[in-house]
Amino acid sequence: MKIGIRGHDLKADTPEKLAKTAKAHGFSHIQLVLKKSFGIDIHDLDEEKISKMMEPFRKNDIEIALLGAYFNPVHSDPEYRKTNIAGFKKHLEMARQFGTPYVGTETGSYMDSPWTYHPRNHLEESYLEVREVVRELVGFAEGVGACVLIEGAYNHLIYKPELLRRLLDDIPSDNFRVIVDLYNYLNIENYQNHREILDRALALLKDKISVIHLKDFIVQDGKLKQVGLGSGLMDYPYIMKQIKAHVPDAVLIFEGITGNDIPTSREFIRRLEDKA
Repeated sequence: MKIGIRGHDLKADTPEKLAKTAKAHGFSHIQLVLKKSFGIDIHDLDEEKISKMMEPFRKNDIEIALLGAYFNPVHSDPEYRKTNIAGFKKHLEMARQFGTPYVGTETGSYMDSPWTYHPRNHLEESYLEVREVVRELVGFAEGVGACVLIEGAYNHLIYKPELLRRLLDDIPSDNFRVIVDLYNYLNIENYQNHREILDRALALLKDKISVIHLKDFIVQDGKLKQVGLGSGLMDYPYIMKQIKAHVPDAVLIFEGITGNDIPTSREFIRRLEDKA
């Protein structure tokens, strides 16, 4: 299986350090957010700079699974939206130079920052608004040979797997695929049903899933709190078997797992890989 991690969760601030650290932990893939890992703006890069940046990854057999260019597509400030749409398109334009066609984002919230729940998020008119932003990005991706990855989340506008399937059907394109983050769809009322939610997501989306985010959680003070993989309530033996059965080619990315939780989480998943 293809196992990776978000680059900025490794706390390595140069390509050399990041590639070597990822390899040392047993990862083959990176989800790369340029600003968060290296403090670099995509607009400041050209083909020569990217080629040099990629050298350590090539030497260490680390692949870039996707570029993260996450932004809030329904932010109330039109200038913010304009700037970030342009930035996302620039990532799409240059993605192939990083060895990946994929650029990912979530679908945002009418709560500008942080992107937490807002009552408007789950309205039909809100879906229609974010759909047009995604349509624009997918159209651009088609022109440059890249691919938009959209990630749903309960607190955001695309808040359930069924709505993400609808979005895919409304924008039919080979240049539009998805990230599944099971934890993102959970809340205090439905977390005990996480196996069923995973099954539903896989059934609805499996032909379009390129990346799956791996997280775990406990319940603390009436809220879900993220913890290292294998330390929480997620039924990972079941999850890994379902992934292997239905989307074996998806890249599995550790997200929000840092410090001492990285090696223990990696070893936990390695054991499940052997059993799945």
